[in-house]
Amino acid sequence: MTTLFAFVIGALYAAALYMMLRRSVVKLVIGLIILSNATNLLIFTGGGLVRGAPPLIQEGLYAPIGQIADPLPQALILTAIVISFGVLAFAVVLIKRAYKVIGADDMNEMKSTDSQL
Repeated sequence: MTTLFAFVIGALYAAALYMMLRRSVVKLVIGLIILSNATNLLIFTGGGLVRGAPPLIQEGLYAPIGQIADPLPQALILTAIVISFGVLAFAVVLIKRAYKVIGADDMNEMKSTDSQL
C-alpha cells in the first residue's frame, strides 16, 4: 500500500509542478493546491499507515501496550491544511486584484510594474 501511495504522491507532485510552470495565474494557484495536498499525503504516509489503538497509556504503566496510532503526523497535516487554506485565500484575493488592474491572467502581461489605472 505504501508503494501505491509513493506513486500517487509522485504523480501529484509532477502534476503540481506542471501546473505551476504554466503562464496562467489560475493554473498556478491550482498547482499550489495540488502541491499542498501532495505534501499532506507525503507526511501522512511518512508517519506510517498503522491501524492501531489511540495513544493512551493505562494507569500504572509508563508506555502504551501494543501497536498505537501516531498522532503527530495527523496534527501536522491538520496544521498544514489550515495554513494552505490561508495561503490559498490570500492568493485568490491577490489574483483577483491583479486581474482587475491588468485585465489578463497571463504572466507575460504581468511583467510591468506600472499600473494601468
